[in-house]
Amino acid sequence: MTPADAALDTAHLQSLDAAHHWHPFTDTKALNAEGTRVIVKAKGSTLWDSAGNEILDGMAGLWCVNVGYGREELAAAASRQMLELPYYNTFFKTTNVAATELAAKLADLTPDGLSHAFFANSGSEANDTIVRMVRQFWQLRGKPNKKTLISREFAYHGSTMIATSLGGMTAMHAQVDMPLPGFSHIRPPYFVRDGGNMSEEEFGLAAAQALEDRIQELGADTIAAFIAEPIQGAGGVIIPPASYFPEIQRICRNHDILFIVDEVITGFGRTGNWFACETFDLRPDMMTLAKGLSSGYAPISAVMVGDRVAKTLIEEGGEFYHGFTYSGHPVACAVALENLAIIERDGLIERARDDVGPYLQAGLRTLADHPLVGEVRGVGLIGAVELVKDKDGPVFFDPIGKVGTICRDHCFANNLVMRAVRDTMVCSPPLVVTRAEIDRLVATLRTCLDATLADIRASSDATV
Repeated sequence: MTPADAALDTAHLQSLDAAHHWHPFTDTKALNAEGTRVIVKAKGSTLWDSAGNEILDGMAGLWCVNVGYGREELAAAASRQMLELPYYNTFFKTTNVAATELAAKLADLTPDGLSHAFFANSGSEANDTIVRMVRQFWQLRGKPNKKTLISREFAYHGSTMIATSLGGMTAMHAQVDMPLPGFSHIRPPYFVRDGGNMSEEEFGLAAAQALEDRIQELGADTIAAFIAEPIQGAGGVIIPPASYFPEIQRICRNHDILFIVDEVITGFGRTGNWFACETFDLRPDMMTLAKGLSSGYAPISAVMVGDRVAKTLIEEGGEFYHGFTYSGHPVACAVALENLAIIERDGLIERARDDVGPYLQAGLRTLADHPLVGEVRGVGLIGAVELVKDKDGPVFFDPIGKVGTICRDHCFANNLVMRAVRDTMVCSPPLVVTRAEIDRLVATLRTCLDATLADIRASSDATV
């Protein structure tokens, strides 16, 4: 294809896209005016668009392509399964080999006691399932008033009606009159914003106290569960102080409230362990998984259910009136099994823990001297660079999010995919990312920070 052919094809695809394709989490009118970028190929940590640009994917898709793009083993696993058994449901007293083996594998990999897997197709569906299970559990235990689930501000647990209510994204709530009844949100452990003069240890305990305060306000007899991401990824890579989760777990145990961990982003090597539960010493009653489970090659998610909850639901609950046409889809499960085998065989978790994870963290921290950078934080192969108006304080930009968007657009223009959450630049490259690619990511981000600073200084908008 010549450059002229590529340009013509791109223009045609952009026209079709604008006419018919409604994108998620997108201002469609603005996108249609600008035109979409058409991705045509990917390998490792690199994407190519229809214009031939080579793009470094610093986000592993949407936090999910852990083993990198172009893995022939995953394509082969899908092909074998499609030829053998492309689909059959797991209703009607029926299973398939891949779903059964994957459930057993996940029971083996996840923390002790999480011995049952319920399959869905996305993190949103998995977290919907959690709410159903939790409320039925307490009904069966003779405590039907324990219905409320507590989450945190900036939490992201999905975009269905229930998952949106469970999450703490106020923009999502405002758009569709959320949250639904039975959901409550407390402050996050966002040290750089709220820590003030406290030490990290003091702040972690203070942030956890917000859960105790909400329990006292609502009454423990009304609260079913507390759910948390170990690291609030889509909330801006908010990493709690070490004192936070031990106190959270103590509070949950003390009030007989289920503790649920959402590992949709942090699972399968992202933090240098199989799960962030290991990184932060968490012992959940239930856990949600997705994204890295198949490295995004097939839609699949899982709810891992602890023995206490599973025993009650199975022994006393009768039929569980919940599930999906594609729960335990044989192709998705076969791909997930092969994906887990690649992670083990290639030593990708050890690589994230001992090699490229520390290298990324060290590289990002070289940006701390930039005038716009108020904090650099991260664990393993997940990182964040918080942009501030003044390091002393720090003082944040007003309006929030404008400067982050400017920096994100500079990254895109320089063929680097990073995400802006408010005014925080976040990254989560594939576990196969190389040191050279990390060098490129850090160098490109510095260039984009310089360009963003120049835009701010040239702006006549006093709020920026």
